[in-house]
Amino acid sequence: MAVWSAPGKVFLFGEHAVVYGKPGIAMAIKPRVYVTVRKTRHPPRVKSPYLEKCFELMGVNGSVYIHSQLPSSSGLGSSAAVTVATLSAINDEYGLGHTKSDIASMAHSVEKSVQKGRASATDTYVSTFGGVLLIQGDIKRRLPPEDFHLVIGNTMVSHSTARMVEQVSKFRATDPDIVNPILDAIEAVTMRSLHVFQDQRALGRYMDINHELLEALGVGHPALTRLVTAARAAGAYGAKITGAGGGGSMVALCPKRSKSKIAGAIEGCDGRAIITTIDNEGARKEKEDERNRTDKTGR
Repeated sequence: MAVWSAPGKVFLFGEHAVVYGKPGIAMAIKPRVYVTVRKTRHPPRVKSPYLEKCFELMGVNGSVYIHSQLPSSSGLGSSAAVTVATLSAINDEYGLGHTKSDIASMAHSVEKSVQKGRASATDTYVSTFGGVLLIQGDIKRRLPPEDFHLVIGNTMVSHSTARMVEQVSKFRATDPDIVNPILDAIEAVTMRSLHVFQDQRALGRYMDINHELLEALGVGHPALTRLVTAARAAGAYGAKITGAGGGGSMVALCPKRSKSKIAGAIEGCDGRAIITTIDNEGARKEKEDERNRTDKTGR
């Protein structure tokens, strides 16, 4: 039996634009998905296409048990974390000898397959390696860890990443003269943010701009607007959609002293708040007694 976990993530800048080769900045966060894999002759089947693809790609069969601290369909990289942790646990349990880089690459291929070819490599790479990463196409650069205090607001409105990516793609195909400049502006904000990482007030302003650009792409949602507005009013330096939008979650960059107030403001607008910070570990092996925390899903 092998137990591995992998963290979720938030996008600080650049979601949707990364699909078109633009840079994005993403950060691994503390909530994790825990996966236990065990060799077995007659594993039960599950309906999760991510789990099925993981075992298919690795060429083995086994039972899988999952415990998640990340809500699904929330824009926090839960499917990537499940995929990375599952591949890591399979790799360990069966002694396949894959490196972390291999795991990140295979996890991306699983996500692309399930999401019909439109998945960004960002989620799986960040979940595998942790930290803060600047990603542009095949180029990944780890940025110095920052003491960011974040409050995530989950709207509790489920969304589909694949559907939202497809929606932007159709908008771009229909109105490229509108969408391409928006993507260029997101790129400019992302790159400019690299120069103000030590100034969280300035960074928050760029997050606000990125949010408005995502709204212009059509991936906003009334529930997201309420949470973003509430977080800003409660003292956040900046707040924006994180992930695909259309529901899911937002993220606020906060003064340390204001985290609880901002979380309360989010929950006062019917959101679910998560106070968190950076996770620098990425995928990691857990002790076997972690199985006591897992929920059985089987395979």
